[in-house]
Amino acid sequence: MSGASANYLIDILALLLATVIIVPLFHALRLGAILGYLTAGAILGPWGLGIITEVDEIRHLGEFGVVFLLFILGIELKPEKLWQMRHLVIGLGLGQLLITAAVLYGISVWLGVSHQSAIIIGFGLALSSTAFCLQLLAERGGISTPMGRRVFSILLMQDLAVVPLLALISVLAGSDASVATEGHNFLYALGTIVLLLLAGHYLLNPFLSKVVISQDPEVFIAAAVLLVLGVAWIMESVGLSMALGAFLAGLMLADSQYRHQIEADILPFRGILLGLFFMTVGMGVDFSLLINKFWVIFGLTMGLMLIKSFITYWLARASGTRHDVSTQTAILLSQSGEFGFVMFGFAAVVGVLEVHLAQMLTLIIAFTMALTPFVVKLVNVLLQVFHTSKKEESGLYTEFVDENSGHIILAGFGRVGARIGAILSAADVAYVAIDLSQNRVQKARDQGFPVFFGDASNVKVLQAAGAGHAKMIVIALDDPDNFDRLVPLVRQHYSDVPIHARAKDRHHCADLVSQGATTTVSETLETSLRLTEEILLGSGVDQLHAKKVIDDFRDDYYLDVVQKVTEDKVVMGELKH
Repeated sequence: MSGASANYLIDILALLLATVIIVPLFHALRLGAILGYLTAGAILGPWGLGIITEVDEIRHLGEFGVVFLLFILGIELKPEKLWQMRHLVIGLGLGQLLITAAVLYGISVWLGVSHQSAIIIGFGLALSSTAFCLQLLAERGGISTPMGRRVFSILLMQDLAVVPLLALISVLAGSDASVATEGHNFLYALGTIVLLLLAGHYLLNPFLSKVVISQDPEVFIAAAVLLVLGVAWIMESVGLSMALGAFLAGLMLADSQYRHQIEADILPFRGILLGLFFMTVGMGVDFSLLINKFWVIFGLTMGLMLIKSFITYWLARASGTRHDVSTQTAILLSQSGEFGFVMFGFAAVVGVLEVHLAQMLTLIIAFTMALTPFVVKLVNVLLQVFHTSKKEESGLYTEFVDENSGHIILAGFGRVGARIGAILSAADVAYVAIDLSQNRVQKARDQGFPVFFGDASNVKVLQAAGAGHAKMIVIALDDPDNFDRLVPLVRQHYSDVPIHARAKDRHHCADLVSQGATTTVSETLETSLRLTEEILLGSGVDQLHAKKVIDDFRDDYYLDVVQKVTEDKVVMGELKH
């Protein structure tokens, strides 16, 4: 084995060992995986133990983690939902970028930095870390929450700004060629995007169908990786970022019948490479500069995070966002991003930015990334302690919905209710959830879900939730005894509102229907049917025949429910006579 190969093997073993030891430790301490990866990188890097010195080579590999992250995000976000978010992307996203860059530009000039350098600093620090934000956001309910949509809108606008900002550096460096070709490159890139979307719509599923026919899982995985990296490379070749190309590849597959399998195949690559990316950030921390300029760097870092948080918070509030969601959005975006490393490095190479200043700015970015998980946890704790309405605490109920009609009232936000709520949020269906567990309500509200404390079997609570003009009421309470109180109550006061209820079994379904429920679903039945269907398929039964058997059984089951309700009504009629 050659010396170079041995060195690479040592680097790989060191990275894997650090991941296995340090990341689980940080999980156990409830500090999160990101800080674990940062610490592991700092320990292994040139300013730590010095085991890994070729940081740039590993960073290029780690950047593929961001690529796969954006692909997964694109595959989970359908084009029509992206179109619905266009106002947030243009309004909130563009406003955050321009206002933050302008403020940071003014401060940089005030500190004695030249105007050209100040422009680069303003835009470079205004950008946030897509990888950090989306990873932290995944722990807070994903992009289906109100906070998630706002964070993603800002991040998407920042990713779209990558190409113009790189062109801006060339312009400031005096490259006239970049100015002359900028319009042509933009049209070229736009045409490429349109062609890729058309190819994805008409050619992608037939291509994947041919791959599936081979019945070789490895070939399918190779096709999935080829798709992601291929589109990413095409986007980079026309002047856009690889991450944006991967996001586009995800959008192309959002409606594909193969999206779930591809997502499952890509997830391991994303996890490993994204962890590697965070490690390279830790490796890039120059501890000698940090020690010599600690208070200057610390002060600039805290000032930067405060400025970005303040601007994002007030922009979110101006867009009609609640105080707690605005606060969480602002804190999550308070750090600067990985593109700042690229931007400042490029600016230093072309002479727009002094090398020493670029190194300090890079260190500030890394410092903001390291502090963000701590700040997010601190703010969440403070919100839980101080952001609780006195009316909620005292059990008094305010109007849950303002001038809303056609929304859904979800009674219960436990295991079943939370899943229903998450799906409704993902589908942009308006709903209000009510739950009696204060702890459960607080956790759900921290994630941006419209959950309120209250007893759904209290008619005043239903009235406050807008039951009079609700589209339907869904009962997903954990305690079956509460079902029997709630269904008659709703039917008594709101006779025309459809009621969809969760039930224990067939007898419970019949009882709820007789009490006025419109639709009931037996949780034990659906679980057993789904499991039985898999057993039949695994036993070699034809898929269509298995489906018919299951559907017939389901129909008979619920027919018995209807018959039992009819019999009960007949008996009650005879007793009356």
